[in-house]
Amino acid sequence: MKIGIIGTGAIGSILVEKFSAAGHQVKVTNTRAMPELEKIAAQLGATAATIQDVVKDVDALIFSMPFNAYKDLPKDLLKEVPQEVVVMDTSNYYPFRDGEIAELEHMSESEYISGILKRPLVKVFNNILEHTLKYKGKAAGAEGRIAISIAGDNEEHKKLVAQLVDQTGFDTVDGGSLAESWRQQPGTPAYCTELNAPELEQALANAEKGKAPAIRDFIMDNLRKKESWPSYEEVLAGNRLYQVRTK
Repeated sequence: MKIGIIGTGAIGSILVEKFSAAGHQVKVTNTRAMPELEKIAAQLGATAATIQDVVKDVDALIFSMPFNAYKDLPKDLLKEVPQEVVVMDTSNYYPFRDGEIAELEHMSESEYISGILKRPLVKVFNNILEHTLKYKGKAAGAEGRIAISIAGDNEEHKKLVAQLVDQTGFDTVDGGSLAESWRQQPGTPAYCTELNAPELEQALANAEKGKAPAIRDFIMDNLRKKESWPSYEEVLAGNRLYQVRTK
């Protein structure tokens, strides 16, 4: 499969590496100058591309960028991209970093991004920590395999995304429509809590839309109060705290 990945941050770089290792033809872009991007791409087993070229001649596109960076993408970036190309969004919104966005009071984060890109999306890889994605994948059928939620409106696209997730070492759970993708956003039980498939299904069902933003901010405020950026274990425990608070 030909995959274009926009962004080489915590999640994007791991996806580039994993999909390249799985035998996919991966090209990648970021905001760095081309010589530096070429070095990053080579280290990850991919090909460097400009933002205009990364979206061309691909079967799937993965946007893995800071939430507030989407507005800076070229206008009509996906205008010539065929509709059968699957477009994925891994981003999460944090007001302290991204600024207040009033529209998000009335729509899911990925609906907002879909509007910017003028393209239907599949929300995926947003509810998993960097450490989890890199180190905790298991073979299909393995006991205790962690699950990732997939939300979107195109069932065929979601099936393809599920296949890609499986190749990274994780099960999938159908998170419903893109409008329902708020159930896997920060501040919900499904967000970065390392659940298996049945547990994740229950967590999605237990999500409370009105409470999620306050819980997101509560967790993040506690993590940011630490003298140094918290470890993987501390971040995981912070996200799991919501599970404890609602029992």
